[in-house]
Amino acid sequence: MDFYAHSKEGAPPDGWQPLEKHLKNVADLAQNMAQAFGAGPWARAEGLLHDLGKGTQGFQQRLRGGPAVDHSSAGAQEALSRFGPKIGRLLAYAIAGHHGGLPDGVNGETNDLASRLGKTLPSLLAHPSCELAAVGLDQLPLKPGGTRGFTLSFFVRMVFSCLVDADYLDTEAFMDPGRSLQRPAHPVLPELATRLDDFLQGLAAKANHAPLNQRRNEILRACLAAAAKPPGVFSLTVPTGSGKTISSLAFALKHALAHGQHRIIYTIPYTSIIEQNAAVFRGILGETAVLEHHSNIPVPDQTDAKGYEAYQRARLACENWDAPVVVTTNVQLFESLFSNRPSRCRKLHNIAGSVIVLDEAQMLPREALLPCLEALGELARNYGCSVLLCTATQPAFNDADTFRKAKLEPREVAPEPRTLQEQFRRVEVVKHQQAMDNLDLAQALAQERQVLCIVNTRRQARELFEELRGLAGGESLYHLSALMYPAHRSQKLAEIKNALHEGRPCRCVSTQLVEAGVDVDFPVVWRAMAGLDSIAQAAGRCNREGLMPGLGQLHVFEPTAGLPIPSLRAPAEEGRMIMRNFDDPLSLEAVRAFFENLFWRHKDLLDKENVVPLLAEGAKDLQFQFAEAAEKFRCFDSPGEAVLVCREEQLREKIIDGLRHSPHPGVFARKAQPYTVQLYPNQLAALYERGAIERVGEGLFPVLTALELYDDDLGLMVNLAKQPDPARFVV
Repeated sequence: MDFYAHSKEGAPPDGWQPLEKHLKNVADLAQNMAQAFGAGPWARAEGLLHDLGKGTQGFQQRLRGGPAVDHSSAGAQEALSRFGPKIGRLLAYAIAGHHGGLPDGVNGETNDLASRLGKTLPSLLAHPSCELAAVGLDQLPLKPGGTRGFTLSFFVRMVFSCLVDADYLDTEAFMDPGRSLQRPAHPVLPELATRLDDFLQGLAAKANHAPLNQRRNEILRACLAAAAKPPGVFSLTVPTGSGKTISSLAFALKHALAHGQHRIIYTIPYTSIIEQNAAVFRGILGETAVLEHHSNIPVPDQTDAKGYEAYQRARLACENWDAPVVVTTNVQLFESLFSNRPSRCRKLHNIAGSVIVLDEAQMLPREALLPCLEALGELARNYGCSVLLCTATQPAFNDADTFRKAKLEPREVAPEPRTLQEQFRRVEVVKHQQAMDNLDLAQALAQERQVLCIVNTRRQARELFEELRGLAGGESLYHLSALMYPAHRSQKLAEIKNALHEGRPCRCVSTQLVEAGVDVDFPVVWRAMAGLDSIAQAAGRCNREGLMPGLGQLHVFEPTAGLPIPSLRAPAEEGRMIMRNFDDPLSLEAVRAFFENLFWRHKDLLDKENVVPLLAEGAKDLQFQFAEAAEKFRCFDSPGEAVLVCREEQLREKIIDGLRHSPHPGVFARKAQPYTVQLYPNQLAALYERGAIERVGEGLFPVLTALELYDDDLGLMVNLAKQPDPARFVV
C-alpha cells in the first residue's frame, strides 16, 4: 500500500504527496535550520518521525474524507522506543506537539505527554526510514552554566521551532506553491554594511562641530570599536539624545559581520515608537532589508496592488522572521520564547545566531523579569547570540545574587558613561516634599506656558485634565492616554509637536505612555512619584534637544491619590527613597542603587507567575510544563480586549463589513488595530450593560456602537458612573 502525507483534489498519486518524501523533506529542512546551534541531528530525527502516524489505515482514510485521527503520538512513542527515556522524551515533546503545541509533561489530562506516550495506537503499516538508525544523538550540544532544567526545556523549544517551521514550509510548497514563491528575498548583511558606511559618511559630512555632536561621534566610534569583541552580552549606557539608535545599529551590524551572525533583532517596548525606529533603519538600509513585526502594522487597501503585495510578503516573513533586520516589540520576542504554539514558535530558530538589541532595556516587564533574563542568558550561551542592553538607566542585571542563574554580566560599550551623563545633562530635578492634589497641581501647571505633566493612572490623567481645563480653558490643552486609539494619539502628538516647534502655548497631561521614546521637547515637565527609571524617562521629554539657554526643569511630586497596583507601588517606594538620599537622583550611582534595592527587596515580583520553575524543576525526570508556562507568561498582555472605536465613517464601515463578510476577516482585524482601545474586563462589561458594544463577525470582534462615548480630548469615556457632558461628544 502507498502512503501519503497530504492530498489535493483528485485520486492518488496525482496531487498527493508521498509520506516518505514529506518526512525526508522536513528532516532536511529542519536539520539545516538547527545547524545554527549544533542540533542538526536532533531536528533531523524529529523530522523523520513527526508524521509517522500517517502510516496507518485510519489516516489514509482521513485523506479521503474520513474522521480525524491522532497521527502525532505514534512518532513520539517511536522516539521513546528508539532513543530511550531521556533523549527519546526530549524528542517526543516536539513530535507530539507539532500541531497542537508543546504539551505539559504531566498534568492529568489526556493530551499531556505522559498520556500520549501511554496511549494505545493502531499498528503502523509504514515504518520510519532506515536513515533514522544513522542519526547520532548521544550528546546534547549545550554548554554548562545555566539552570539545567531551564536549559533543557529551552533546547526542546528551539528544536521544536525547526520542526514546525520545516513542516509548515514543506506542506506549503506542496499544497500552495504560489504562496511559497511569494516569500521574499532579502539583501545580505555585507551589502547592508556598505549602505551603513555610506550613511555614516554622509552624516559626518553634514554634521556641525557642536560639542554634543562631537560626543555623539565618540559614542558611535566606541560602538564600532566594541563590535570586534567576542559575542556575548553588552550594555550601552548613554543619555537621551546621544544618537543611541544609530550607534546601536552600527554596533549590531558590524558585530554580526565580525562573528558570522546572520540577523539583527531590534526590540522596543511599545508599538508607539517602533514605527519611527523602523523608518530610520529603512532610510539607512533600504526598504527590503527591514521587517516590522508588531500589532499596529497598517494594512493597505487591496486595491493598492503594489502596497498590498508588499504587505503580503512582509506578513509571510513575519511568520518565521526570515529577514536580515527585524524590528519588533518585547511582546513578540518574549511571548514567542515562552509560547508552546507552533505558529508563535516558528521564528525561534531564526533568533539563533542573531544580535539582539533591547532598546530601553529597563522596560522589560518587571513581573516576568527572571524568565526574560533566563531566556537571554540561554540565547547568548548556547545559540550564538549577542545581546545589547540599551538605556540611559541601566538596570543592575549583573547583580550576583538576584540574577546569578541568568549570568548575563554585560560588558559596557559606551566610553565613560559618567562623563557622558554630565556632558548631556539638560535637566535639573526639583523635589516637592508636600503631597499635591489635582487642584494644587492644576494651579501650578496653569502658570506654565509650555508644560508636560505625567501621572501614573488613566483616572488621574482624566481628572487632572478636567481640573486644568477649568482653570486655563481648553485652548492649547492636551491629554494623552491609552483610552485614545493609536491613530488618534498620533494625531494629537503631531499637534503637540507643532505647538512646541512654533513656540505656541502647550500644556499636556499624559499617562506614562509618553515616556517610551515619544519625541517631544518641553521646557518644563512634572512627574508623579514613580520608579526612578520612569522619572529618568520623563526627564528625557524635558529640554530634549538641549536648545534652552539653561537647564530644563523636572518637578517630581507626590500625588495625594495612592497607587492602586502593587507592581507600581514597589518601584515608587524605592524611587521615593532615592529622591531622599541622593542630591542628584538621575546620577548613575542613584540609578544603580534604585535597581539593586528594587530587585533585592521585591524578588517575589520578578517572576510573579513562577514561570521559571515550571520549565526548570523537571530536569531529573524531564517533566516540563510547557503549556502551563505559556499560559502563565502573560505579563505583556494588554489590559483586556481591543474594542474598535474608529470615528472615520467610511473606514469604520469598511472594517466592520470585512469582519462580517470577508473570507479573510483576520486582514480586517489587523486593519482595525490602529483604531482600537484596550479595555479591562470590568470596563467592557459596563459598556455591554449600557448597550454600547456590538460583536461582529465570526470572531465576534467588539465594536463601539455608541460613538458619542468617545471624547475628542479624553478618548473613550469609561467612567460611566459619572455621565460625561454630551456637548463634548464627538460622533
